[in-house]
Amino acid sequence: MHSRSQRRHYLDWIRVLAFFLLIFFHCAMPFVTFNWEVKNAETSVALTRLIYWLHQWRLPLLFFISGVGIHFSLKKRSVGMFAIERVVRLLIPLLFAMFFMIPAQVYIERLQRGQFTGSYAAFYPSVWEFVPYPDGTLTWSHLWFVVYLFVFCLLLLPVFSVFKLKAVNAWKEKITNRLTHPLAVGALVLPFALYYFTLYLDYPEQQSLLDDWFLFASSLTFVVYGYLLGGSNAFWQTCDRFRFYYLSTALVCIGILFYKYWWTLDLPKVNDSRLHLYGVLNSVHIWTLILAAIGFAKQHLNFSTPFLKYTNQAVYPYYILHQTVIVVAGYFIVQWSLPIVVKLTLLICICFSIVALLYHWLIKPFILTQILFGLKPKESVSKEESVTI
Repeated sequence: MHSRSQRRHYLDWIRVLAFFLLIFFHCAMPFVTFNWEVKNAETSVALTRLIYWLHQWRLPLLFFISGVGIHFSLKKRSVGMFAIERVVRLLIPLLFAMFFMIPAQVYIERLQRGQFTGSYAAFYPSVWEFVPYPDGTLTWSHLWFVVYLFVFCLLLLPVFSVFKLKAVNAWKEKITNRLTHPLAVGALVLPFALYYFTLYLDYPEQQSLLDDWFLFASSLTFVVYGYLLGGSNAFWQTCDRFRFYYLSTALVCIGILFYKYWWTLDLPKVNDSRLHLYGVLNSVHIWTLILAAIGFAKQHLNFSTPFLKYTNQAVYPYYILHQTVIVVAGYFIVQWSLPIVVKLTLLICICFSIVALLYHWLIKPFILTQILFGLKPKESVSKEESVTI
């Protein structure tokens, strides 16, 4: 049995690796067919399909890990203190980014599309008109994840309060510690399939919080699962023991999904058997891939290093910064006459370099910037912090 400390280590590794994947994901966006802030004249079909697949499971994984982080956080603080901390660590950085960082992305987008021709100094005051994007400048852009997580935390405060009761928590542990069979854990996929059957067509993903019920319900469920399963030894051991089983299941689903839906991007448009098959396959694919990731991380990444400690603290500021850096740098890179692979490589290197320098020399050393970028104003990070934004 692995200790809680070891469990935090491999969850930290998943979180850090998922963020590196996020950097690649957004650096690739100028070169795929989907709409984005900056676009390259030439796009890649293969890269587009890869990005579409990554988009299916990367945020569900982070929502689940955030739910586990909530479990650890509430082990050592009251629900009231947790709520205050969420305001400080989620809402303040969100508002700061929306008013002082993300507007640069809107400016670059409109500059490239010929919708604005002046300087950034002339463009920036439009933020304070408080007109939401796309008509105006104010948007949370890539920080939609933070918005949803903050709302989830507020909505779930009564649930967290109930599970603070010893009798209720004991009941929860009794139930979750029976998850020793791979099919029992796998059966938790059922709500996600139901969301496909009932919400997928009527509420396509918008990341707008309102009228976004498919994304809202599925993301909330991943957070709840993470919170409920965070303290279950049986769950973690099942993921470890049956990691190859879960990975094999995910790979089979991926193969079928690419063959029938993703390579041609011929997604279901009506509520028929095709939608039902897609909902089951993609739900099983996402959930078993998360279980496999947990299992392999538990088996091979249950240790810490100075690199992990440093990067795990840096993940949240990196997340806040990275897309603005990518959009600004990408605006110039897409204008160069170079192959896509060279442009993509350059954009990744530039993004990591600039964000790393800003974090190390501007954010990490100062109390004010630590608060504005979601860090606690101290050098060390508490154990429960390391597994949640």
